[in-house]
This record gives sequence, C-alpha cells and structure tokens, in this order.
Amino acid sequence: MIPQETVQAILDAAQITDVVSDFVSLRRRGANWVACCPFHNEKTPSFYVSPSKGIYKCFGCGKAGSAVGFVMEQEHCSYSEALRYLAKKYHIEIVEEEVSPEETMRRQRRESLLLASEFAQKFFAGQMQSGEGKDIGLAYYKSRGLEDETISRFGLGWAPSGKDSLLQAARAAGYKDEYLLEAGLVTQREDGTLADKFRERAVFPIHSVSGRVIAFSGRALKSDNPAKYLNSPDTPIYTKSNILFGIWFAKSEIAKQDKCIVVEGNVDLVMLHQLGIRNVVAPCGTSFTVQQVRLIHKFTDNITLMFDGDGAGIHAALRAIDMILREGMNVKVVRLPESEDPDSFARKHTLEQYQDFIGANEQDFLSFKTDILLADGAGNDPLKKANFINDIADTIANIPDPVKTSVFVSAAAERFGVESDIIFQRARKTREKLLEEERKEKERQARQRERAADAAGLDEDYSPEADHGDIPQEEQAPSPIYSPENRALAPVEEEILKYMLSYGLEIMKFPFDSQEAKEFKSDPITVTEYISDFLEFHDISLSNTGYRATYEAYLKGYDAGFEQDEILRGMLNSPDRITANITAQLTTEKYNLSMKELSSSLTAPDSWLVSHVPKTLLTYRVKIIDQRIKQLQKELPAAGPEQETALLQQIRDLQEEKKRIQKKIYDKNE
Repeated sequence: MIPQETVQAILDAAQITDVVSDFVSLRRRGANWVACCPFHNEKTPSFYVSPSKGIYKCFGCGKAGSAVGFVMEQEHCSYSEALRYLAKKYHIEIVEEEVSPEETMRRQRRESLLLASEFAQKFFAGQMQSGEGKDIGLAYYKSRGLEDETISRFGLGWAPSGKDSLLQAARAAGYKDEYLLEAGLVTQREDGTLADKFRERAVFPIHSVSGRVIAFSGRALKSDNPAKYLNSPDTPIYTKSNILFGIWFAKSEIAKQDKCIVVEGNVDLVMLHQLGIRNVVAPCGTSFTVQQVRLIHKFTDNITLMFDGDGAGIHAALRAIDMILREGMNVKVVRLPESEDPDSFARKHTLEQYQDFIGANEQDFLSFKTDILLADGAGNDPLKKANFINDIADTIANIPDPVKTSVFVSAAAERFGVESDIIFQRARKTREKLLEEERKEKERQARQRERAADAAGLDEDYSPEADHGDIPQEEQAPSPIYSPENRALAPVEEEILKYMLSYGLEIMKFPFDSQEAKEFKSDPITVTEYISDFLEFHDISLSNTGYRATYEAYLKGYDAGFEQDEILRGMLNSPDRITANITAQLTTEKYNLSMKELSSSLTAPDSWLVSHVPKTLLTYRVKIIDQRIKQLQKELPAAGPEQETALLQQIRDLQEEKKRIQKKIYDKNE
C-alpha cells in the first residue's frame, strides 16, 4: 500500500498541463490550454485544461478530472497504478507501508516472475541482431511485411537453441531456475534437467493491460515441427483465458474509437496495427472467452469480429456472438473473402481501403446468420428454415436489454415472414432457461468459495479474485460519466453543489430582520453552513446517489477545517472516481458565461448569494413537493374510501405548503 504522505507528495507534484501534454498537444487560450480531446474523435478543440484549478474538461464528451484522473482515463489503469505512473514521472520514491510477511513474499515472487519475463523478452529481441536470429527470425518477420518500427514496438524476437539458450543467459544474469520454471520460460525434462521452452521459434511477447511482459507465443518456422504455435502455460502472472494479445497497445484506441476489432492470429493483429488500424486485439492461443469479452468491456460496448473467411472462422464467430451478447455488448461481424485473412488482406490494401471495406461489410448478427442460411440453401427447405429461425431466436435470447431484444425480434420476424410473437415466445423460453443455468452456476461457485474459505480458515465473505494477467483488483472503468437517477431533481441538486464547490466558504450576511436570520439564528453564516442547515432543518437528503456522495465528501473536508482549494483538490484526487468526476464537472465553467453568471460576476459574492442560494433551496423544496404530490396521486385509484380521504388531505396540505414556498420565492424576486 502507498503511504498517505507519499500519495500527497505525488498529488502535490503533478501539474495538470505537464501530465496532459505528454499525451496531447496543448495550445494556450487565455488562462487555459486547449486541444482536440484524446478520448473521442473531433476536429474542433473542445478539451480544456485549467492550470489554476488543476482540472481538465472536455465539453464534447463530458470527461473531466484532475491529473490522476486523466492518467486513469488515458492509460485505463487503477487509481494506485496512476499514482505509480505519476511517481515515476516526478521521480518520487514509493516506500510501501508494512504488510504481512506472506503478502510481501507473494508480491516479491510475482515481481520476480515479471522481471524474468521481461528479461526473456529483451533476450529474444536481442537475438535478431546477428546469427540465426537475424538470418531466420528477422527474415521471417520481413517476409510477412513487418517493418523495423513495428518489430521494435511489439518487442518481437527469436528464441535460439543450443549454447545461446535463454536458460544460460538468465542464469548468468542471476535469475533463479525456480522463477524461470514458474514463469513458463523453461521446461523440466524427465531426467530433471531444464531446457528452454521456446526453441527455434519466432517469439511474440504478450503484455498485461498495464504493459508488463507476462507470457509469450512462439511460432515454429520449420515444417517438420509438429506444433506450429507454442504458448506460455498459465502461471501466477498469466492466465491465457483472461488476457488478450495486443491489449496494451490497443486499449486507448479502443476507447477512443468506441469499438474493438477481434482477430484470430498474432501476425493478423501486428499487421493491422502497422497499417494504422490499432483498436485490434487477438485471443492468446485459445478460443475467445467470456473473460476476454469482459476485459474488452472495460473500454467499449462494441466488438467487431474479423475472423478468417473459411469454415473454421465462421464457426468461431458464431460461438463468440452468443457470448458477447450475453455480456450486454453489441457485436458485428466482418467476413473477409474466403481465401483471405486479416494479414493477407492488409498487405493488399491501403488503410483507407481497409477502413472502407470494414465500414461497408460490417454486419449485425442477424444479417450474418441470415447470409449463412441462404448460402447453405436452407431458405428453400421448410424444416431447415424452421430450425434456423429457432436458432436466431435462441441467439436473441442472450440479449439482456429488453428494448434491443424487441428490435431484433421484430427484424427477424420481418426478414423471415413469421409472426413476431412466435419468435418472442421462443426467445423468452430460452432466456428463462439461460437465467436458470446462470443461477445454478452462481450457486455452484458460491459453494466452491465456501469450501475454499473453510479449507483456508477464512471468513465466509472471502471471495478470491482471479489474477487477470497483472490487472489490479481495483481497476475499473476510470472517470465514469455519472447519470443521475432522479432526473427531475438533478438540475437543482447540481445547482446546490455548484454553490458549495464554488462559494462554500463565502459569508452570507443576511439582514438582521430577514426570515433567514430568524430561522437559523446565525448571522453571518457560510454558504455551506446555510445549505447544510437548511437541508437538515427540512429533513432533506439529496436524492441522486452521486450528488449525495459529492455533498458528503465536501462536508467532510469542510468539517475538517480545510480551505476551499484543499477541499476541492482532495475531492478531485479521490479514489472515488464518480465523486471526482462530478466535482470536476461542476467546478469547470465553459468559456462563455451565461447572463446570470455575468451579472453575478459584476457584484460582490455576499450581495447576490443571500438571494440566489435561498431561492435555489426553496425551489428544491417545491420540486420535492411536486414529486410527492404526483406519487400520492398515483396511489389514489387503488385506495379505499378512508385511505382516499387521507391521501386527498395530504395532497391539499402539500399544495398549501407549495404555495407558501412559492410566495417566498416571489418575494425574493421583487
């Protein structure tokens, strides 16, 4: 764990313009800096950086935050990883707080395996400078059309045999045999001796999401080798079903394009990246898995499958479609000509031609499956057609979103000339079956966890997390855009928060004979105290969870006696990224002031806060009452005589209260 003092030192050192300019080209505009947003495609700059506030904000896509939030968003990493990135950038040493001896040993062992893997990658890459590595390995990459820059970028290499083995080089560098064996770099023969696992193979390093080398895929170049591809086994730092080849190089572009292209082969991926299509990943020597789908889901909701055009590629696409839909994602398929794969197709076309082909040939799963039906001649066979429609309905059943389900049911019914109710009924039954299977699987996993916890002597709540190839457990989609649950109250709750975040420590001097001075018996009073007293006095809690968390985070800093800038900085750099994002959103003003803001800026804060803040809070009460009245009116039709009378009385009382509050608002406008 990073000590809090070190965290604070990192946050103090991080300059927002310095951090952002490592990734985008900033231009000064007044007191701020601007650029085209790195998180979405745009031609006109709408991405602003404020050095004085330490905030970035895109007025196009809405992303906002501090330096640490920017690193999380750009690098798709966890809060602690972002801190480590900044610590490295500003040469701040991180001395971990004391942890248990067992945890220390586990971390040290894991780091030793990572270091051994990274040594192996450098060794393999270095082999291509001369000898067989150059004559065979480098020559192979060149024959596939790969350029020097691409080879270097992906860290491609050659695994030799004989006296120049990795085992000998690693031993000479001080790496222990046990780490080489556990990292899957060497194998143990029957006589107990060790030998390189990858020998006489072109080697493709596999990186974790955070960029560490965790495994390898080796391709044999000799025709007499029985195994064309040899992949690292599962190890403490690598689980092949959980990671994707190329994810480290593709993750930012996937998020930016809001789409991930999945191909089957290593060379397919590398060639597409070289061509300029860089939102591409590939499974690591295994079929596409649900864990890999979930990994992609961290960066986008949209997957395009671009498998080989042969029968095996079509079968793999069909299998993947159900899995992707089940995770609530959108899937499309691009069918290449039958004699082509993504690699060969890339070598025959320009970037623009390839992009145009993808755009023109992307199909949703319904069109893709329909084409297969027609190609098979099943469209003229009633029995085959019926089976195929059932298969389509079963695929639709995987979609958890009822709106999307309805759309695809209607489209399938129209395409095949059958009643939509028939397809819907089949999909509903299949959906129920899938949910039941999912329930049973969760129960089975829960029983396994309980048995594991009992065996280990752990608490019942223990839930071991799979090691996803160096992906921290805390990693999540960074800087999420918050969507309020109660949209009717959201605007006024935002207004309340804006007053606190911008003027929370300002003094409100009410006239001694005003209603406010009488009600709160406090003159003067800060904006924060007035708002919190008002909400507490009327027993009101902000209805939207994100805004309530932001409100409570501000009060925590306020009650601790921090200055306004200190409170905001703590909120902006909070591990709670929703609070951090809301804070950034509400404290960043667009360069065009509204008339209200302009008029307010021409007067001292205490001369208009005493009017605006109370009016906002009174308006909030009116909106809450309106919602309560609507709720009671909905209950009337089902109410009995006595209950109806009580409900009507409550509605009348609320309407009278609303009138009194509206009169107060009117008086303040006079």
